[in-house]
Parts: sequence; structure tokens; C-alpha cells
Amino acid sequence: MNLKKSTLLAKATAPSHAKAHDGFSYSRDFFEGLVDAALKHAKKLGATDAGAEASEGCGLSVSVRKGELENVERNRDKSLGVSVYVGHRRGNASTSDFSQAAIRQTVQAAFDIARFTAEDPTSGLPDEADIATHHPELDLFYPWAVSSKEAAEMALACEAAALQTSRRITNSEGAGVSAQQSHFFSAHTHGFRGGYASSRHSMSVAPIAALPGKHAEMQRDAWFTSMRSAPEMASPESVGRYAAQRALSRLGSRKIATTECPVLFESPLAAGLLGGFVQAVSGGALYRKSSFLPDSLGKLVFPQHIDIFEDPHILRGKGSSPFDDEGVKVQSRHVVSGGRVQGYFLSSYSARKLGMKTTGNAGGSHNLTFTSRLTKPSDDLTAMLQKLGTGLFVIELMGSGVNYVTGDYSRGASGYWVENGQIAFPVHEITIAGNLKTMFKGIQAVGADTYNYGAKTTGSVLINRMKVAGS
Repeated sequence: MNLKKSTLLAKATAPSHAKAHDGFSYSRDFFEGLVDAALKHAKKLGATDAGAEASEGCGLSVSVRKGELENVERNRDKSLGVSVYVGHRRGNASTSDFSQAAIRQTVQAAFDIARFTAEDPTSGLPDEADIATHHPELDLFYPWAVSSKEAAEMALACEAAALQTSRRITNSEGAGVSAQQSHFFSAHTHGFRGGYASSRHSMSVAPIAALPGKHAEMQRDAWFTSMRSAPEMASPESVGRYAAQRALSRLGSRKIATTECPVLFESPLAAGLLGGFVQAVSGGALYRKSSFLPDSLGKLVFPQHIDIFEDPHILRGKGSSPFDDEGVKVQSRHVVSGGRVQGYFLSSYSARKLGMKTTGNAGGSHNLTFTSRLTKPSDDLTAMLQKLGTGLFVIELMGSGVNYVTGDYSRGASGYWVENGQIAFPVHEITIAGNLKTMFKGIQAVGADTYNYGAKTTGSVLINRMKVAGS
């Protein structure tokens, strides 16, 4: 997965400090004025507390298929959201109209909702002691001044590279390029003021491979690259070729008999397992008692070689932020150490519900890294297949068969059957099943083949035993 970068991407990218080309219609100063006007009017109406956020997003998305342009879409949206508190009663309203009259109407609407909603003793702005006063620059904004023509050329090059990889790549579900950016300013009456700009750019392709014959088999796969800075994305050609190789490797897929065996999750899918843990130890699930890991703080949830680390301050990180969605300070921490849960993911509200303190995770987690103390630098995918021995290597999951209340896990899957550490043949039309509590404790190894999927980074993950339903 060592995909090369593209010079075309680099040429089409403006540096983060090029304010004259940032593509936004509104300045931060303008947003500050909107937010201040909203807070002032809320106080005038008699609100106990209030918060407001002004934001703007814009971008370009281009898709192609079989060498032809399919779609060019430009998006631009803006919003002012207002939260008003009357004691412990909260009201929220928003508008895309930035006129002074619309601001007053929006604040009035939020105030009216607050007056008539049920009182909640845990409702309210974050405590002043938790507010972020230092906002580090995290290098999150790299506007990409790419034209629709240039984006189409990249998408076409990506798809063409896939189609040219082999005569067995006979079709395509298309390729796409997206350039997105946004900025916001937020403030509330407990003293928080802050905002920043960010960007996220991506390119993807989904080729189809086929075997000739009367009952021709077809297999699809896809790949993508996504970064805050366009020059850091892989080149169109390397993305296309890799997606094609993945599709080709799935030709000749078979069904297998129902069995129990070790299962190796490819690193992008392993990030989903990490997401299941985050869901289970997030405040909303915990205080609603809809988690399969209740009261897990300090308990051994994973084997003792497993660690999970959260770092909100990684430069250009996809999950980086100088503060959370409430303006609360964020910090690096061990969420899991030696297999034991060291902390939950809490907002101010969920923390109060649980009688705890916010962890600065309103809006989600920040740059989680899932690691094993047993992992060696040489534990690449080949080494992980050797550790698997004989079992299933999963590269695609289908459906959403995860019950986060019980932990029961059942997903459609495809991948490869592995014998003696070597891929024997591709498999499809199977279901893998287990329970996340058992699966977490059954993690034997985490690979050095790390992959970043959004705000989560992990290598492939080997689980000692799962049920595999086949023919």
C-alpha cells in the first residue's frame, strides 16, 4: 500500500496561508460579528446562558465512469446555530440567513423552545474551568484550487489506470475526486471563543474484474486516498492500479463450509472494530445503559498487550482539533493501557449524567491509535498471515449486524482462505459471527501494517476464533 503521490495534485494545491485563494465567502471577523449579535440578543431576551456558531463549507465533487464525465457538483452551505438556556431548559435553532432580522428571529425561536421544554438538571454549557483557553495551530487547512476540468482529468486517469491493469478489468463503477473545505467561529457565555478552518480532499475508484465464459464471474473492489492536504494523497495511477489488483485477486472466489477458525481483519476493517469499542464507552450509550461495556472503567476489556492512545494535537490529523465541539480543552491520553479501560468518551452533558468529568469528546474521538505491545516492525501483512496460520483473512464486510447493547456481532464478509500462512483462494458469501466482548479479549496480534481510517489508526487485527457460516 505504498502508493506514490502525484505532481498534478501538488501543482493544483494552494498553501494553507494563501488567504486570497481560500475560496470562502465570509471572513472570520464577519462570523464573530454574527455570533456576538446572537449572544447579545439572547441575553436581551433574558437567557441564562447562550452559545452560537457560524459556519461555512464549500467544495467540488467530480465523478466519471468508463472514460466519460458523469457528474460535476459544486456545494456551498452556511449556517448559524444558536443554543439558548433558560435555567436548565435548552432550546436550539438555526438559520442560513445571515441578516440581522434573521439572527433575532433565530434567537427568539431558540428562546421560545427553551421556555417550553422540560427541565434537565444536567443541561447547560460546560463548566468554565474546562474551557479551552489555548488553541494550538494544528495545520488543518489546505485549500485546493482545483478546477472541475483538472478534477475530471485526475478521476479519468485513476479509472484508466485501473482498466489498463489487466484485460480482466472489464468494467467500472466509476471514479471520483472531491475537494472540500470549511471554517467556523463559535462562542458561548461561559467565556469560550474560537474557530478554525479545515480541509479534506479525496479520490476513489471502483473497478470490476471478470472471468470469461458462459457464466462469467464478476468481482468488484475499490480503493481511495484522503488527506487534508492534496499533495499528500496518493497519485491517481497508483490508486487505480491498487484497486484493480484487489478486484483481480478476488476472481475465482468460492464458498467454504461452516467452521470456527481464527480471523484476520484487514487494517481498514480493524478500524471498525476500534469504532465498536468507542461506541460502547461513549457517554450517550453509557448513561442510557445501551452499551455492552457498562462500568468498564479500570476493567480488563482487551488482552494485556493492547493499548489505545488518543492524541488531538497531531499536525494535519484527520481527527485533530484544538478543542471539542463545546469549546472544552482536549489533551492526549491513554484510553486503554495494558488492556484496561482508562477513560470514557464524554461530553459535558453525558459526564454530568454519569456523575463524572468531561473528557473533551463532545463531537467524537480524536486520532485514536490501536497498538499491541507484542507488535514488531517486521509484522507486515505477510507476517500477520503467518500468525493466522489456517483461517480467514477478511477484506470486506457487508451489512450492519452489530448490536451495541449486547455486543453480538454478525456481518456478511468476503476475503481469502489461508492455509499454513499462505493465501489459498478467495472466498465470498460467508458470514462471520461472535460477540465483541469475546472478540476484544481474543485479539492475539496487531500488525505493523498500519492504516489511517479517518480519526483511527490501526494495523490488521488477528482474533483467535470466530464462527464462519458458509455453505
